[in-house]
Amino acid sequence: MKFQLLFGSLLSQLKIRHWWLGALLWIALVAPAQASVILRVAIERGVNQTKVGSSTTAIVKDSTGRTLGQLPAMSAFYAQAVPGGVALDKWQSGLFWIEPSGKGFVYIGDRWYRGRTLVVPTDKGIDVVNWVDLEEYLYSVIGAEMSSSWPQEALKAQAIAARTYALYKRQEQRKNPVYDLGDSPDRWQIYKGVSSESAATYGAVDTTAGQVLTYQNNLILSVFHACSGGHTENVEDVWGNPLPYLRAVEDYDQNIKECNWQRTFSPTEISTRIAGVGNVQQVVPEAFSPFKSVKALRIVGDKGTKILRGEEVRTALKLRSTRFNVTKAADGNFLLQGLGFGHGLGMSQWGAYNLALRGANHLQILGHYYRGVALTPIKAK
Repeated sequence: MKFQLLFGSLLSQLKIRHWWLGALLWIALVAPAQASVILRVAIERGVNQTKVGSSTTAIVKDSTGRTLGQLPAMSAFYAQAVPGGVALDKWQSGLFWIEPSGKGFVYIGDRWYRGRTLVVPTDKGIDVVNWVDLEEYLYSVIGAEMSSSWPQEALKAQAIAARTYALYKRQEQRKNPVYDLGDSPDRWQIYKGVSSESAATYGAVDTTAGQVLTYQNNLILSVFHACSGGHTENVEDVWGNPLPYLRAVEDYDQNIKECNWQRTFSPTEISTRIAGVGNVQQVVPEAFSPFKSVKALRIVGDKGTKILRGEEVRTALKLRSTRFNVTKAADGNFLLQGLGFGHGLGMSQWGAYNLALRGANHLQILGHYYRGVALTPIKAK
């Protein structure tokens, strides 16, 4: 089935492109190498169908690379799973490539992206994967992870952290035949295609092109979060596995209202999220990190007790952070009052924002949040 796409909606998404003495920097700047790295970003995973298209006339190819025909510009078609492969418009094949002509953009679901599109069948339906140049991918990620209006030094720090994270995940997923990473914040980085690009994100990415963070010549797991509530955490207190560069440091995000939160849970609400405990009677923090984040939370019900540990404390109850206290109200509900937003590891984005406002540059920001790392040029493989 064919749908007309509005060219105006595509164009509207494209925007025209002494204090710091306390931190000991371990970053050595090396001139960036020129390298082209392609990322495979899964935009849709395990769906029955989705819309695909191109802003310019696109070539459609099958699994052998044979050209099947063309998709007209600014039209969307359903790609859908069929027995033995994928159907797209009048074609059926084991998989499809959609390659826009010129400098066209591809359309997947409801967004525009750079690069080209791979539609491949899986045991759950189809995966739709955007093959995109790493630096062009970052144009979008930086604007999705941070506001483009933020100081350029914070955006540069985000660009290097995001580039490193993407390549770390690419390396981790090297045996995955379909994709390197996804586009959602639950496991990956936020990637919205061209809608989150701007002149500010182009500048941050281009001026740091090819630069990544390493520790002893290996890419680091350069995780980041919105804000920690005053102090980041040691990684072993959240995920269990110690890493020398993800150490707890003082943060600078205490003035951010998004970092202060509270949630009220009824016993029934907690019971539905925590299986096997029955009607909840107590919610008791049992162990804390050195910086007052909850490492173990005991849930006591009339049918059993469960102890949540580490990151599970936050994810099981869908909390903003693990830095909170619990009080039980007279009506039997549980009030959780907390600080921070995210896992509290690595770079605090609001902390980077405030440090940049105080005059810190992107190297100083990165050197504060990732300890003992080096700034290194990537080498494409």
